Amino acid sequence: MDYQQKLAEKLTILNDRGNGVLIRMNYIKKTCADPKLRLSLLTDKAMETPIKYINKKFPNIDFRGNIQNLNSIQRQKSEVLAATTSYYDSFLDVIEFRDHVYELLNTIDACQCFFDIAINFDFTKNYLDLIITYLSVIITLSRIDDKKALVGMFNCAHEMTNGSSDPSYPRLGQMFVEYEHPWKKLTEEFGPHTKSVTTALLSLRMVYPRRNLPAEQWRSAQLLSLLSAPAAMLDPACCDTMACEYLSMEVMERWIILGFMLCHSSLNTNQASLELWKMALRSGLFLILTRDEVLNIHKVSEELFDGIKGYSKRVADIKECREYAILNSGAMHRERRQFLRGALKELYKVLEDEPGLLGPKALFVFMALSFSRDEVLWLVRHSENMPKIKTPEDYIDNQMAELLFHMEKLRGLMTKYNHVVQRYHIQYLAQFDAMVLNDTIQNMYVCPEEESVLLTSFVSTLSALSIKQVENKEEFDFRAIRLDWLRLQAYTSVNKAPLPLREYTDLAKVMNMIQFHTRMVDSVEELLQETSEVSILGFYPRVFEKMFSQSSEDMTMKRYLMAFPIVCSHFSQCGHPLCPEETEAMEKKSLRLCVTFLEQIAKQTSTVVLEICAEQCNLNDQLQPKHCADAISAARYRKQKKPVPKKGEVQKEKPGAESLRKDRSVVTNVDKMHLMLTELCASYSICSDFVVFDHIVVPTEFLISYLETRLSEIIVRMANYNQTTQEIARPSDLLAGLRAYTASLHCLSSYINVDITRLVKNVLLQQTQPLDSRGGPTITTIFTTWYLESLLRQASSSLIVHCPTMHCFINTATDNEPSFRAEEFSDISELQALAELIGPYGLKFLSENLMWHITSQVTELKKLVRENMDILVQMRNNFDKPEEMANLKKRLTGGENVLKRMAIIGVILSFRSMAQDSLKEVLNKHCPYLLGPIECMRDFISPETDIKSGL
Repeated sequence: MDYQQKLAEKLTILNDRGNGVLIRMNYIKKTCADPKLRLSLLTDKAMETPIKYINKKFPNIDFRGNIQNLNSIQRQKSEVLAATTSYYDSFLDVIEFRDHVYELLNTIDACQCFFDIAINFDFTKNYLDLIITYLSVIITLSRIDDKKALVGMFNCAHEMTNGSSDPSYPRLGQMFVEYEHPWKKLTEEFGPHTKSVTTALLSLRMVYPRRNLPAEQWRSAQLLSLLSAPAAMLDPACCDTMACEYLSMEVMERWIILGFMLCHSSLNTNQASLELWKMALRSGLFLILTRDEVLNIHKVSEELFDGIKGYSKRVADIKECREYAILNSGAMHRERRQFLRGALKELYKVLEDEPGLLGPKALFVFMALSFSRDEVLWLVRHSENMPKIKTPEDYIDNQMAELLFHMEKLRGLMTKYNHVVQRYHIQYLAQFDAMVLNDTIQNMYVCPEEESVLLTSFVSTLSALSIKQVENKEEFDFRAIRLDWLRLQAYTSVNKAPLPLREYTDLAKVMNMIQFHTRMVDSVEELLQETSEVSILGFYPRVFEKMFSQSSEDMTMKRYLMAFPIVCSHFSQCGHPLCPEETEAMEKKSLRLCVTFLEQIAKQTSTVVLEICAEQCNLNDQLQPKHCADAISAARYRKQKKPVPKKGEVQKEKPGAESLRKDRSVVTNVDKMHLMLTELCASYSICSDFVVFDHIVVPTEFLISYLETRLSEIIVRMANYNQTTQEIARPSDLLAGLRAYTASLHCLSSYINVDITRLVKNVLLQQTQPLDSRGGPTITTIFTTWYLESLLRQASSSLIVHCPTMHCFINTATDNEPSFRAEEFSDISELQALAELIGPYGLKFLSENLMWHITSQVTELKKLVRENMDILVQMRNNFDKPEEMANLKKRLTGGENVLKRMAIIGVILSFRSMAQDSLKEVLNKHCPYLLGPIECMRDFISPETDIKSGL
């Protein structure tokens, strides 16, 4: 009979189904409340009258007698039916779920099942989870404001289309009416189940109080410390209640508070129930129903008990617990987080140094992750709904980054050394657990056939395991054993069971331990998800971003900032097949948050890197030859023993003076920047990449991208080009500054694994083009413009002339002071520096612009030739007649113009030739073995020669 009830299977399936229905209801609630996502029919002006009528008459809507109120639906009945069907079906899922829950709870009561979290852990947990999931579904359903309108519109359109109402409509309408005040109806429903629920909840008396301790007691007990007992470091961490040790406190509080609210009669009749409930009420102010839907536990429970006769004492207890929670819970949880930061760091350091300890001490890792997750969840839900208190700092944590960081590091260790954990526990299962279980079975004085078959199969399966399976990388799957153990718990927990589990606690303890060990072999990832998944942060983006902002302002937290984008990888694990729409929305939100955090970290890192580069560039600039004139002059005067003339200027410090320190404790600005850079770069060490909703995210690429953008802007800014005054930096100065930046940038490679050479090449290659990748100006454009508009324009006006001897342009003597010295921008060293900066592509662009100007001059010369064509023909025919030539020459027009334009062409060609020679010198220096063969081909192979024969 009991085997046929399939309690274990039903609990498992209904819990999963219930979670899906709950997520679906929450999504519908959010959709209806968001103007951007809300169904267009609900905001349509034409639908206002039908919606008001439906809400007023629901559920008894006269679809035929008041057709004038429903004309809009009549006109759009097919659209209404299509738009509301998914909502209607979702509400039907609630009815279906409720029916199955009713049936199962009644069956469990009829079987008089025994519940004890320490003995039949899975059976008890699934039972309590189902109750809370059902309650959460009903509460969330009651919070959907548009449910009546959606269901009424569907049924109206259905009747207009098919001539009759939907068969499920009366039950659905009745359910909505019944749950107008959900708590009242729910407490009535759970009255008959009080005994079973109370029994299950009271089994938490040994677990919850032990977990709900202040940080001082954790500290004095050296909780989670592997170093507190060095002699026992290799001993396996195990106890009688393995799964209870990492059971979420938030889950237990939800069970206790909401469970006793549903079965409140137990609070008046059982002192133990009351004490457990009050302890949970003192822990905080809010509980999560699902996602970001919270319950103000004191307010709701007070409203519920206010309407029940004889509960005045309970109302007083609630008020007392609320006052206590407001005064003390914030500080208590703050101290817990402070303790856990240190404990997780120590645990990680020890396990990182000795990963072999992950085998015997795996339980410590899951306990640490579970405790930390509880504190994160508590802070998140209370930060968003912060009460008005005198100490708001208790609800603000600017060191949250460190806690999240160490959680991620521990998760990473468990994943990285999964083979170590597997190897240890396979041996444990085969060589210890199987034997202990076999001995336990042998000592049982009664063992029915069905139970005997299951237990024997456990022993045989475990005994067959060997270390070779791990070495051969075989896939393990112990889900069948765990499900059979859940079935066995259900079989042996009913009243008058042939094998009552409560009398065989040793069997329960051994099997609970075996279950944990099997999970260490085949479902470490699932257990990590259960104990450390913090996807709730995705539903509190404002709190999440605020935590990041607060942590990024703290110097000591910068090394932990990468934990925030990595946490976004958790968000993909919280979806459910019953609500794919939520998963799509969550993907966009997760990627937005992840990118935002990575961009902020990259921005901070690149800012510090480039500030260090700028400082090094300034120091390098002090060593330039142009700054040594003062030192040479002073040395000359000292040699001649003459007094140095005073000009009223403060004597400059010599380069290198900044490195002289009398006290090492004196911290300079560069020291601070290097320290900040070290902290920021340390955050990149957590992982090289991670996955967010099938997107592979590489944090260093964000840094490279941001550095590329900023470096391009800095190079252009270093050119100091002023279009109004036509001022610009000398190419050699810009090249020296750029080399200083490049040398400083390479120091980043010693902090994190980034390809600085690739970065610099990308940036400099963009600078050889007219526009960079963002469409901004480059130094190629700037220098081309300046040489054409300033130097060559003045050369065409004879203010600057070409000096072949000096291989440069020089200024001519004039009354006015020249705006710049031409030789400082056109000598060999400057043009070679220009070739280094803008490269062959840039000089090609410069040459094309020069040739365009020559072309325009030639065009003007052609016009002059056409104007004087007849005279020029006559001069050609009479070139041997001096008198005639003299007369014809006087008749020519624009002679000065011709000479001027020819001079301009000559100047441009001279400058082009100088630039080409400089490029050749630079190429010879950089790639002589590439240039040699090219020149050989140019010199020895002519266009007329066959290339093959020439080669």
